[in-house]
This record gives sequence, structure tokens and C-alpha cells, in this order.
Amino acid sequence: MSTGQDREQLLAETFVELADTLVADFDVVDFLHGLADRCVGLLAVDAAGLMLADQRGSLRVIASSSEQARLVELFQLQHEEGPCLECYRTGQPVSEPDLAAATRRWPSFAPAAIGSGFAAVQALPMRLRDEVVGAMNLFRHTPGGLTETGLRVGQALADVATIGLLQERNLRHQEVVAEQLQGALNSRIMIEQAKGLLAERFGLDMGQAFELLRGQARQQNRRLAALAGAVADGSEDVSRWEAVRRPRPS
Repeated sequence: MSTGQDREQLLAETFVELADTLVADFDVVDFLHGLADRCVGLLAVDAAGLMLADQRGSLRVIASSSEQARLVELFQLQHEEGPCLECYRTGQPVSEPDLAAATRRWPSFAPAAIGSGFAAVQALPMRLRDEVVGAMNLFRHTPGGLTETGLRVGQALADVATIGLLQERNLRHQEVVAEQLQGALNSRIMIEQAKGLLAERFGLDMGQAFELLRGQARQQNRRLAALAGAVADGSEDVSRWEAVRRPRPS
């Protein structure tokens, strides 16, 4: 199969997965991590990150395709500066094809992103009509922007994901929507705790620790957040995970 055919098949599979969230219960955190990974596979980007708004309207990092992207996203929030914040506040895409030329625009964020190996960024709103629930950041290691087709695909992914989060049954009760999003954000805290414990136990970096946790959740048919909570409070016996231990790269 050609590269073009591979991409078309991946795109079709991705939209099928996103559509599934409209008719069935789903694991929000795992779903959004999968979306970040698929963005890297489908678009001309090297990393992706997603932020969702909590009950007070403040953005929180919820998923990322790499540890570097997660840290850059956190930096945005800590310094209240960057493309995702602008995108969420305006509800419009924010593009910067050359971060080296954006130090006046983002005096703190631009150097930090460059220091993490990123040279360009595109932020897309996660919205349904006039309601914006978050933003998706797309990073490139080299300068340059997405093509018009790439932008359309990226925005379509963000839009369909948003519809998945704001399903009809929850739109009738806004407090349920807020509770679902807040639950996802709270789950993220447990996942970070579990990642740290697994990284220390198995000698992994944080990215490998997350993949180990995610793989075990799928193997055991458990929700990612539930397993993370069990790892964090010690009720999950991770000693039996030794067989899947992966050493930290030198």
C-alpha cells in the first residue's frame, strides 16, 4: 500500500473512532491521547497536545503525544502566554510558522518552545458552534506551517472530538459536561503520579512509563484513570509487570 493510501486509511479509521464516542461511553483521557497520536500520524507535525477548560474556564493540559509537548504546554499555562491560550480565548486558529521570529509576540513561550526542539506551532480551537472547550496544539521541529488541506483535517479532528465530549445527553445538562471535563482533568493528576512511580520502579523515562500504563490498561480492559489510581495508592501489584519492563535509553 502506498503512503497516500496508508494515510487515507488512517484518516478513515480515525474518524470512525471519533464517531464511536457519539454513541457509546468512552475513556476521555485515553481517547484524547489517541487523538494527539493520530494528529502526528496524519498531519505534517512532530508532536501534539490538547488542553481542556475546567469548571472555572481555566485551561489544563489533558493529553500530549510526547513528554516534550506536555512540558511546553505546561509552560504556556504557568506563564499565561502562548498559542493555545490565544486560540482558546479567541476561538480562532493561531499560527506561527517560525517561532524564532515570535519572541516579541511570546517573549517567554517562544524561547522555551525552541529550547524544547520546536520551530513552529499551530493551535486549533476545540469548539462546537460558539462553545469553545479547549485547544489543540500542533508542533513542528522545522519552520513551516500546515497546508490548507492539513488545516482542514486538523480542525475537523478537533471539531469531531469536541462533539464527542459534548454529546447530546450531556448538552441537556451543562453541569454534567463540566463534571465530565473536570473528571478528566482530575484523572490526569493520578496518571502523572502513576507515571512517576512506574518510571522510578522500572527505570523508564516518563514517556515510556505512560506507554506502559496505557498498555496495561488496555490489556486488563480497565480505564486508564482507574488503573493509574490503583498504581498510585498501591492497590495494583505492579511487580507482575516486570515482564514488560523496558530500559531507559542511553
